[in-house]
Amino acid sequence: MALTANIVVALVALLHVYFLMLEMFLWEKPAGLRASRMTKAAQAYRGLAANQGLYGAATAGRKILFIQAMPAALGLSLVLLPERSALES
Repeated sequence: MALTANIVVALVALLHVYFLMLEMFLWEKPAGLRASRMTKAAQAYRGLAANQGLYGAATAGRKILFIQAMPAALGLSLVLLPERSALES
């Protein structure tokens, strides 16, 4: 179970590094524009995009819950699961 937890946590970390790269460095580049479904007008929102990760699902929409929060919650659950079973035995 610990190996599964480590793999999920690593995947979540990589996912968040990808989002960071898109929002902070690639926002005005073709990859960032495709990912955010924005046009060149995205240049006006560059500062907001760089801070997007700080606000999470409260202002970004429900889709972010499934793409970012659910995998992170799964990883946290898997990390805590072995601790719980060790305490019971």
